Amino acid sequence: MVTPRIDITDTHELEPAHLTSVVGGDRNSQAVVNPAIAGSFPPALKLERSLPLKGVDLRELRARDLARERARLSRRVLAAGVVDFPVEGSANPFTVGLYFTRVKLGNPSKEFYVQIDTGSDILWVNCDGCNGCPTSSGLSIQLEFFDPQKSSSASLIGCSDQRCSSALQSGEAACPASDSSMSQCSYTFQYGDGSGTSGYYVSDTLYFDTVTENEQSANSSANVIFGCSNSQSGDLTKPDRAVDGIFGFGQHELSVISQLSSAGVSPKVFSHCLKGSDNGGGILVLGKIVEPGIVYTQLVQSQPHYNLNLLSILVNGQELNIDSSVFSTSTTQGTIVDSGTTLAYLAEQAYDPFVDAIISSLQPSLVQSFNSKGNQCFVTASSADDVFPPVTLNFAGGASMNLKPSDYLIQQGSVNGAIIWCIGWQKNQGGVTILGDLVLKDKIFVYDLANQRIGWTNYDCSLSVNVSSSSGKNEFVNTGQLDLSGSLRNVNYSILPMGLVVFLLHVFVSHIKQLQLM
Repeated sequence: MVTPRIDITDTHELEPAHLTSVVGGDRNSQAVVNPAIAGSFPPALKLERSLPLKGVDLRELRARDLARERARLSRRVLAAGVVDFPVEGSANPFTVGLYFTRVKLGNPSKEFYVQIDTGSDILWVNCDGCNGCPTSSGLSIQLEFFDPQKSSSASLIGCSDQRCSSALQSGEAACPASDSSMSQCSYTFQYGDGSGTSGYYVSDTLYFDTVTENEQSANSSANVIFGCSNSQSGDLTKPDRAVDGIFGFGQHELSVISQLSSAGVSPKVFSHCLKGSDNGGGILVLGKIVEPGIVYTQLVQSQPHYNLNLLSILVNGQELNIDSSVFSTSTTQGTIVDSGTTLAYLAEQAYDPFVDAIISSLQPSLVQSFNSKGNQCFVTASSADDVFPPVTLNFAGGASMNLKPSDYLIQQGSVNGAIIWCIGWQKNQGGVTILGDLVLKDKIFVYDLANQRIGWTNYDCSLSVNVSSSSGKNEFVNTGQLDLSGSLRNVNYSILPMGLVVFLLHVFVSHIKQLQLM
């Protein structure tokens, strides 16, 4: 196998005065464009996260992520400016840690809350007459239903449509065995826990709120094909974490990023920087972030997801004794980048060596290890960065991903001033490794689909970033952020169940007192 080559972005080729800078602000701030260097800007989406309301334990998080894995499932040109969608999402893995944005569809337009998901392809929303779709949300958002009959610009996609034929080949669509021009192009996405959604495809107008160089908002739009769900089951029916649908950012021809790129509306590249602190935030742009330090590795070809060639794992600078074939890509193996997964998952043969290496690197006088319901946990009065080791993921082409303790640990609670941490990476009984939000946060990620590569670097996502536009010219934009957020699979934060906290207090109180006296 030929090892993919890494290409490092050379920012010296870009004129600093023409760089787009996107930065977060407060919830009332707007995108601000430097009029002296305004031009053809890439569409940009703002990301936000909210404070959680109630909690969920690791078993439920694992169950939901496992369900995802089993079920992987006439244009108007944009005016010069930045498309700025207010986005909400969760700040902590215990709020499920997913992100969603608002999209406007139809004529007259309606606004829908949809999860941002790099692990799927299709944009779909709940439609009028849906069976099992929730009518209210515990996220304090107003749920809506799309009705094609009430949109003057909507049209149904038939099975004879060439675009449906493409979706049929990839399994993203279904048609009756005895097809006719009157049959609707439909879909069914099923989850391993029994939940799922089904519906039919519609073509209609997707609206963008574009901020122009004089800080004025302008309406731009493009026609896109999206799913109209008329049936939900399982967790998708529950109102406590309900949103209106999913915004897939995969590579399929029917993904919005592919449709907008084909229409010349945006480049075939998008980037995100997800802020990991409790108040959350971040940036998602339809363009290429070109900050210094971004390293790239090639995507594995002919895969339905964003697969990378992971070669090795280092803990505290020492490479783990794992056969590299464990990470090779096949129908049952591989490493996937998926913003729709809350935690992170290691292939079964890599998990135990990883956990053992973490434990062996700790100082018993500073950190107490224990096992809780199959989860490896720790309690310490010290800062996590001071007592837990760094981790490095090495990918093909020499690209390394440097991880801090917060990228593989999640905070479960506290005992007498000491923090309870648990390893957030879970053992995948199959051979797939999944890099979810726990790993993706606090980093720039660039999905350069035109060149079939993904790049990243650690970054403070509250700072500005430089973005390259589709024209090859680089602009300057200052984009604000909101303060609240939630997600499709969102439930609210709590510490460990009370019974377990009492148990921990009983077991560790004397140990913590000893730590505090040191």
